[in-house]
Order: sequence, then C-alpha cells, then structure tokens
Amino acid sequence: MARRFRLPERSYLPAIFERLAIDEQDRREIVAAWPSPGTDPATWRSLETAYVTLVDDLGGVELLDLPRPAVDSTLLGRYFFVYVYLAALADVRRFHTQRRIPDDISWATLSDLGRNLRRDRLLLGDGGLRTSSWLTLHFRGAIYQLGRLQFNRINVRGAYVADAFHAGEPALGIHIPESGPLTPEACDDSFAHARSFFARHFPETPTRVALCTSWLLDPQLADYLAPDSNIVRFGRRFTLVGDGYDGDADVLRFVFHRIGPKIDDLPQRTTLDRAIVAHLRAGKHWRSRTGWLEL
Repeated sequence: MARRFRLPERSYLPAIFERLAIDEQDRREIVAAWPSPGTDPATWRSLETAYVTLVDDLGGVELLDLPRPAVDSTLLGRYFFVYVYLAALADVRRFHTQRRIPDDISWATLSDLGRNLRRDRLLLGDGGLRTSSWLTLHFRGAIYQLGRLQFNRINVRGAYVADAFHAGEPALGIHIPESGPLTPEACDDSFAHARSFFARHFPETPTRVALCTSWLLDPQLADYLAPDSNIVRFGRRFTLVGDGYDGDADVLRFVFHRIGPKIDDLPQRTTLDRAIVAHLRAGKHWRSRTGWLEL
C-alpha cells in the first residue's frame, strides 16, 4: 500500500499535543513552523521521504537513521522530525490497535516525544528535535513504557553474547527514562509487567533475557553511593558483559543536561552530583556498561 505523508488536522492538535506531553512553548513553535507543500516544496518532499522510510518498517526493531532536511537551522528544520512523527501517529496507533496494546500504554510510550523535546531545549538552549533515531522505536511499535522502565524488542548482537544467551536471540532492551525515582519496587513492577506484556502482544518472539546499556550500570558508582541507594541496587540486578565505552558524555547529558561543560560549572546539589564531579576532578572517567538479566 502506498504511504502518503499527511499531517493531523490543526483542530486536533491541542488534544494530540496533550497526549504526547508536548510543552506549551514547543507547541507554539511547532504550529508557527507548520510545513506545507506550497510554501516549501523541497522540505515537504524530504518530510515525505522520511515518513515513508519510517512507516514502511512498522514493527521493525532496529534504530532507523531517517533522511534529514536540507537545512536544519531554521525553525522548520529544527522541528522537522516532529512533523514526521506527527504524520506517523495514525500509523503507529493502528499498529498498537492491531497488537491489542492498551491505550494507556500506547500513549505513555508515545509521550516520550515531549520528554525528548524538553531535553533538547535544556541541552541546546532552543526548541527542536535534533536527533531522529531514538524515537523511530516508539513510532514503529518497537518500544513500550511499562511503568518506570521502557522495554524494546531487540535481537542480541554478537558483542553482547554471554554463556546464558546467543547472538541473534530475541531479547528485550531496557531503558530508564527521566521520570522519577528508580525504586526497587517500581522496577520490580516494570519487569513483571514486561514478562506478561511481550508474551501476550508479541508471542512470535518469546524472550527470556533483557539487556541494558547505561552509565547507571557502572560499578564505580558503588564507590560513592550508599549500598542501599536506588542506583546501586538497580545495577546489582545485572550481570555485566564486556568493558563498555566512555560514558562521561552520557552522564553529563542525562544528569546535568549539559554538553561539554566545565567541571567547576556543574551543580552539586545531590549525592550523585557530587560523586560525578569528584570522580571527574580526580581524572577518572565513567563507563557506560552493558548488563543482562533473566526475565
């Protein structure tokens, strides 16, 4: 079936923006830069190409690198991917309906768009959505918000192979959105929900293991935080695989919402803040590590 790029009717936008947790300032700028084939045919063609690339792979599990606009410094260019996802909203909602995904889970998952818009503004100082690949999971039906954690369908890659599983095996990826305390009870609920959710809605790819790659799994955190802290207790759930990679940029981005800051400019309001700064001042580096657990 031919895919046609079509944005939602403007009268529906307030309800859509609310469902997607998009803040007021972003709402105004999205509407102000609203594209049309008549005023900017080149960008419209780019939007159509990116949209077709996305929805032709509904149900796919890999990150997609969508085509980008020719100019991304304008307001329209900065919100380019938002328009792609708004056009794909009806497609992914149909996919969720076909898979019998509950409405509350569908919208909670898709509302990560608003969270990413807020992060972009904090990181870069103005509105927009400068990266596309992460949200291609949400708007293709690959990832789901199940309580405190997000889970996406994956196939195990060779670099993460351990004795307990093998390359190519279906598994779940675990992600930790910025949405409140990472309490053991909330995580337990999410893992229990994930076990039943994917067995019910995606029975063709049964999964028995889940993997997480995050700076939160760096064992060095236990040198600074209390043994009963939420972060340390979360990390203890996992068996680590490999050596990971330099996680300094991830820590600065997700904890402080900064890109390449001076260490002396970082706030030290919490135990975690102080731990991160002390570690970096000592000339050490954080690691983003991969770990696995059985569901």
